[in-house]
Amino acid sequence: MPELNLFGVSQYGKSLNVTAQDRLNCYLEVQPGDDRARVAIYGTPGLDLFTSFGDTPIRGIYQRTDFLYVVHRGTFYQVNNAGVKTAKGTIGTTTGKVYMWDNGTQLMLTDGVLGYIYTFATDAFVQITDVDYPGAETITWQDGYFIINKPNTSLFYVSDINNGLAWDALDFASAESNPDNLISVWVDNSTLYLFGSVSTEFWTNSGGVDFPFSRISGGSTEWGCAAKNSICKYDNTLAFLAKNRMGEVIVARMNGNLPQRISNPELEYIINGYSSVADCSTIAYMLGGHPMLQVNFPTADASWLYDGLSNCWSRVQSKDIGRHRAEMGVNYLDKIMVTDFENGNLYRLNPDSVTDNGDEIAFEITSRHISQDDRRITVDKVQLDMETGVGVASGQGDNPQVMLSISKDGGHTYGTEQWSDMGAQGEFKQRAIWRRLGQSRDWVFRFRITDPVKRVILGASVNYRTGGT
Repeated sequence: MPELNLFGVSQYGKSLNVTAQDRLNCYLEVQPGDDRARVAIYGTPGLDLFTSFGDTPIRGIYQRTDFLYVVHRGTFYQVNNAGVKTAKGTIGTTTGKVYMWDNGTQLMLTDGVLGYIYTFATDAFVQITDVDYPGAETITWQDGYFIINKPNTSLFYVSDINNGLAWDALDFASAESNPDNLISVWVDNSTLYLFGSVSTEFWTNSGGVDFPFSRISGGSTEWGCAAKNSICKYDNTLAFLAKNRMGEVIVARMNGNLPQRISNPELEYIINGYSSVADCSTIAYMLGGHPMLQVNFPTADASWLYDGLSNCWSRVQSKDIGRHRAEMGVNYLDKIMVTDFENGNLYRLNPDSVTDNGDEIAFEITSRHISQDDRRITVDKVQLDMETGVGVASGQGDNPQVMLSISKDGGHTYGTEQWSDMGAQGEFKQRAIWRRLGQSRDWVFRFRITDPVKRVILGASVNYRTGGT
């Protein structure tokens, strides 16, 4: 009886009949060709609670070598490595995103209305009161200058060198390659990125006497940013939700002065079907050599994970909601800290954790279509090649199960789940096998694990026989 490998790298989108493949809370890792598995499938990290600020979400988070800095409601906090919170000052608003950046001695923050400076050495937290301060939407920093964009304009301003409390009304310039307003300012690899809604300009510190920054020759692209909170540092460049005058949005990473598409047509079909993408946010982190980019769509209640090593996308989702809980993230003491979109919890993203702060994480993978010239196929056996014997000592997961559900209509509907043992703790010879599954012209297999145990799949195979038409 022939055997077929069930898993590929495609992803559902425009039509389930083309591909029904799907991955939930997992990622792929290509293995050397001389070992047992060509591609291994691992579960995504869980969330361990680090500290909490209460019922409402954190508004802004920033990391330094020694401390985290957090804004929750109207209070600015310093957080140490034990999760102890110390209030350092208050700001004039209690809702909305807060942006922060530092120059080595000062931390500047803005709530979109007012600006504030925290001085590390003196522990002083004060509002920027310079009459020339124009107000800031977002902040970045380069070569001693805080750089801000003025809300609802194409203007950006720079502070006095090494001093975010001092501003000159004449220290500004305008992004003029297109008439769109600026959405955000970012610095990466000594280049100042001025993101508009349908264009981006690239500037550099040229050392000018009157104004230090000048536009790079040919330094613009007619790709803008569709969501200001989607921009993040990713794999030695910037990633963001990009948009041009043709209207559709893509997920892109900068490659020099041009956005490089990392989303695929199927994902773009899904994203562009969302009612709004303006509130998109991103988180980037490394996971065992995999550059990961998590893209959240709050209005659509959806989160997607891009793996820059395998170039594959997966869905990520927390229990009882459509999206993943993580909203903002920073690297603090070599650990990824993420905020919760719904409450004031601050978590550590933990590759070895199999729950989201105690809640189950559903691991799921859907196979490619198994068909042959529209002939009837009888499936005698399906075997999931996986790491078994992973049960915990007691409680949920002491006898972990993997569930199989089958679609015989092209991936549109699935039958009742059929369970198989993953092996109690130490039962490493356990096999997950399903037999005598019937006939169909088109098969799609979905495997699901919800027990809080390690998830590693090496592959799956199907033994089948073909019959008449």
